[in-house]
Amino acid sequence: MRAVVCRAWGKPEELELEDVPPPAPGPGEVLLEVAAAGVNFADTLMIAGRYQERPEFPFSPGLEVAGRITALGAGVTGLTEGQRVLALTDGGGYAEAALARASDVFPIPDSLGWAEAAGFPITYGTAHGALRWHADLQAGETLLVHGAAGGVGLAAVEIGKALGARVIATAGGAEKLAIARDHGADAVIDYREEDIRERVKALTDGRGADVVFDPVGGDVFDASLRCIAWSGRLLIIGFAAGRVPEIPANILLVKNVAAMGVYWGSYRRHAPERLDEEFRELFAWYEEGRLRPHVSHKHDLSEAAEAMGLLLDRRSTGKVVLTTGAA
Repeated sequence: MRAVVCRAWGKPEELELEDVPPPAPGPGEVLLEVAAAGVNFADTLMIAGRYQERPEFPFSPGLEVAGRITALGAGVTGLTEGQRVLALTDGGGYAEAALARASDVFPIPDSLGWAEAAGFPITYGTAHGALRWHADLQAGETLLVHGAAGGVGLAAVEIGKALGARVIATAGGAEKLAIARDHGADAVIDYREEDIRERVKALTDGRGADVVFDPVGGDVFDASLRCIAWSGRLLIIGFAAGRVPEIPANILLVKNVAAMGVYWGSYRRHAPERLDEEFRELFAWYEEGRLRPHVSHKHDLSEAAEAMGLLLDRRSTGKVVLTTGAA
C-alpha cells in the first residue's frame, strides 16, 4: 500500500511516499481502507518532533481518517466489514490502510462524503466538547469565536448556532469573514483592521461575550480577557499565533471568569463513552442541515507536503484533506 513516511524529524517536504506492507488488526482493533485523511496542525508538529507524543521511526502521520472497514480484530463487536466509518488514530492516517481502536471508530451517515467525514472528528469533536461540556453554552448567550474560518473555529461557529447562541466571529481578511458569515456567524470582526475588544463591547452594548472560543492565543487571547462578560467562560483550544499567553489571575477574580483548557483527544482514554453520545448528536445535526463541513482543499496522498504547507501558511479555510482514490 502507499503511505507517507517520516524517517527523521523535519519539514513536510522531507516526507516520502513509499510502498509498505499493510498492517493487520490486533485484538480490539479495526483495519480500514482509507478513502481520505484529515490534515491537522498537530501532524506538522509530529513530524518535526515537537508533538507531545514522539513516535518511533519510521511512522506515518495522520490522526483522523474516513473509509471502509476491511478487517476486525479479535473481540470487536458492533462493527462490520464494509461499513462506512470515520476513525481517530494515534498516527498512520496518511496511508491507503490504517488501524484504529474499535472504540475510536464511528459509523457515518450515508450522505456524508469521504473528504468531509475525514475532516469531521477532531474539529467538530473539539468544538462540541468545548461548548457543550466545558462552557455549557446556553441559548441566547453571546459566543465569540476566534480563528473562525479555520477548521475548529468554523465548527465552533456552526455548533454555537445549533445551541442557540449569538455568534461573533473573528478572522483575518474579507474572504475568511465571508466564510464565517456563510456558516452562521451573526457578526464578524477583521482582527487585522479592527480592535477586537472595542468591537465586541460595541456589539454587546458594553457587556462582553459570555463564552470565548480561542484556538489562536497570543494577542487575541489578551483581547479576549478584556472583552469577556462578567461570569464568562474562556475556552483555551490552542495557540496558532505561536505565543502561549499568561493569564493575570486578578482579571479572572474580578470578573468571575472561568478559564478552561480543552484537550478533546484526552476523552478517548479518560471518558470514551462520551464520544458515542457526542457523535450521535453531531451526526443528527448534520442530517438536519445545521452542520455543513467545509473542505477548502483536497490533495492526493502523494501531495501531503503541499497539503501541510497550506495549514502552515494559513492559506486554507475549514479543512484540508488527503485522498487515496478509494471509494
